[in-house]
Amino acid sequence: MNYAATSPPRMPTLVLLAGISVLSLNMFLPSLANIAVDFEADYALVSLAIAGYLATTAVLQLIIGPMSDRYGRRPVLLCALFLFLVASVGCLLARDIEWFLFFRVFQGGVIAGWVLSMAAIRDSRPEREAASQIAYVSMAMAIAPMLGPMIGGFLDEWFGWRSNFVLYTVLGTVALVLVWWDFGETNKNPSGSFGAQFRTYPELLTSRRYWGYVVCGMFSVGCFYVFLTGVPLVSANVLHLSPGTLGFFMGTITAGFMAGSFVSGRIAKRYPPMRMILAGRLVTCVGLSAGLLMFLVGDARALTLFLSTVFIGIGNGLSQPSNSAGAMSLRPHLAGSAAGLLGASSIGGGAILTSLTSILLRDNATPERLLICLLVCALLALIAALYVGHIDRLEQTSLPSV
Repeated sequence: MNYAATSPPRMPTLVLLAGISVLSLNMFLPSLANIAVDFEADYALVSLAIAGYLATTAVLQLIIGPMSDRYGRRPVLLCALFLFLVASVGCLLARDIEWFLFFRVFQGGVIAGWVLSMAAIRDSRPEREAASQIAYVSMAMAIAPMLGPMIGGFLDEWFGWRSNFVLYTVLGTVALVLVWWDFGETNKNPSGSFGAQFRTYPELLTSRRYWGYVVCGMFSVGCFYVFLTGVPLVSANVLHLSPGTLGFFMGTITAGFMAGSFVSGRIAKRYPPMRMILAGRLVTCVGLSAGLLMFLVGDARALTLFLSTVFIGIGNGLSQPSNSAGAMSLRPHLAGSAAGLLGASSIGGGAILTSLTSILLRDNATPERLLICLLVCALLALIAALYVGHIDRLEQTSLPSV
């Protein structure tokens, strides 16, 4: 009997795939020091397990999306999950740092779970409903960064660092079986050949609207990267928060994202995507502006800073699902490519903004300067969203496609 799925994936499958793609990044972070000791390796070398992984996922997103447009979402996802499973076993059994890092890099194949889940949602649902579904997946996905290090730290403490990769192996096996059983092909019109597919790329890559979505998404997510980079510096220099207190406050941005995603999931079906995007961008800009103003008039408290930055999470939760759905809706037959480039640009842009934040705050890490950096990112995302809205209005009054 053939148990292969033929219908679009259900929500639990999409949530699991998105969650694993996050857990694979951060669950074993508490074990980095123990891994360095076990392999008798320099900590800086072991940290390549993070940097190398991120670089790999950025590149893979540029490859996975187009391959899924050509061959279909299902076969590419199955191959990527099998690669993740093999790489997890490799990390588990590695006896030196070189082999560990080699297999760790190939764990990046699990990013296909996020990219192709987004593409599958857009393949099988109208744009507004797709935005709602993406919001719910994003909300569930936000839980993984909070739980991942806690689970990883517990496993390391009780069973050793390799137990993290035992769990990765189990999760990879479950995901592989679940995709086979529940993830039917959603790309009903795959390209006949890569040549034919490449000839359609200018439709996407020359679209001004698409690049507006990309820039909006890059700077929206970039606010989160700037926050993660800048807050510890500000805390050490000015706020002098204890590690526990800082960790609690840093978690508020994730709580805000969950709240924004929940609201987006509830109302995105009723409003045009651009309205949701603009609402999210305005919420972020207003929240950060209010925080900056309060600091400038002398209300220099940690609570003031974190009450304003929580609006980054709320704004991203409101806007990102619709931004992703809008980008993938421009050329539905290239939804995988659109999702892959969108994700890769967010990671690449985040890496650049992280470096810039470190430079700008290195000698003068004040809350005011951090809020200015955050507000600049938020305003650039808002400008990109307004640009897309402007092009939408032009398209409504003229026939040529832009």
